[in-house]
Amino acid sequence: MLSSSGVPLNWYLLLSAILFCIGIAGFLYRRNVITVFMSIELMLNAVNLSFVTFSYKFQQVDGHIFTFFVMVVAAAEAAVGLAIILTVFKNRKTLQVDDINSLKN
Repeated sequence: MLSSSGVPLNWYLLLSAILFCIGIAGFLYRRNVITVFMSIELMLNAVNLSFVTFSYKFQQVDGHIFTFFVMVVAAAEAAVGLAIILTVFKNRKTLQVDDINSLKN
């Protein structure tokens, strides 16, 4: 089945899987908190792409609704996460995960 732009839906799912795997790799292998944070956002966007793809395929609006809720959660996570990152940097003077592994001063 082709989408209206002529691109098969499987390609969207493949792109979503690739983006999700890149996000997992960034989360597991990078040591900077900002990079880890961006990797989590990349994984959320990959899931959103899957939701919209399946929503289009099955002609249902459910995928778009789920995508909207994921975007709301991602926005709240970004606000709280960046506030925590700024506080950690202010107190520790570093954003390396290995250097901020304990809550002691």
